[in-house]
Amino acid sequence: MTSKPAVHLSVAYGVVVLIWATTPLAIQWGAVDSGFSLAAMLRMVLALGCALLVLALWRIPLALHRRAISSYVCAGLGLFLAMFCVYWASTRIESGLMSVIFGTSPLVTSLLAAWWLQERAFTPLRLAGMLLGLAGLALIFLDGTLVMQPGFAAGIMALLLGVLCNSASLVGLKVINDDSHPLATTTGALLVAAPLFTLAWWLDGALWPDAFSLRSSVSIVYLGVLGSVLGFALYYFIVRNMESASVALILVITPVLALVVGRVFNAEDLPPEVWWGAVLIGLGLLLHQRQAASVETATG
Repeated sequence: MTSKPAVHLSVAYGVVVLIWATTPLAIQWGAVDSGFSLAAMLRMVLALGCALLVLALWRIPLALHRRAISSYVCAGLGLFLAMFCVYWASTRIESGLMSVIFGTSPLVTSLLAAWWLQERAFTPLRLAGMLLGLAGLALIFLDGTLVMQPGFAAGIMALLLGVLCNSASLVGLKVINDDSHPLATTTGALLVAAPLFTLAWWLDGALWPDAFSLRSSVSIVYLGVLGSVLGFALYYFIVRNMESASVALILVITPVLALVVGRVFNAEDLPPEVWWGAVLIGLGLLLHQRQAASVETATG
């Protein structure tokens, strides 16, 4: 019989996969109907309010010592830069492809960690994983019909820049090595990012629609409450209670599911090269994370 904690863990795992697989389409729906800068700003402000409420209810302290503040700034800047690129790109490329491209983050993070932290990134398995990931990206770009679409190349470049910013932020957090509660770090990051998104919206013209569509409103609330707060909380719960190999599967599953979600709910007709590219990137992530899990087991 399955134990109650195992059931809770399985439910949390399924919810995280569902949230992450639907996030790209929710971003696109919210941004297309209301403008990307407004959608991003509203999401982050709502997420900040929810995060502060959770801290108050759970009585989690928001540390203000030097290392904690450094982690908030590092995470907040990474969140702002990465999500700004994602929201900008969401009006130019399909949601499923967004998830596939952003799924390369662990590979980029490993490269930055090798350069910044002197970690071993070029073991045979990790190198094979990186090469498969690059092959997947190259396969996606081989389709001429996608490349020739207006704004496609710019959208891909913005996403890759977002991946780089996100990965740099993760490595920076490892350098800072703050031991604050993960939800406190998330809240601190939102305290930094939300004003920046508000400034970006103001610089973009501070446009406000006469009325929000139901689809846009639901998408923004969904991302603010579930995508930015519940998703992070459940993910941290999973990380602390599951093996690394099982956690890594989330990064492999969600891009493929995001492609399916985009096809079913948004009629996204992506060429076969994108699907095969997603498979290659997923295999690359599996090899890369298998190496990471092996190292963790050996040192644990």
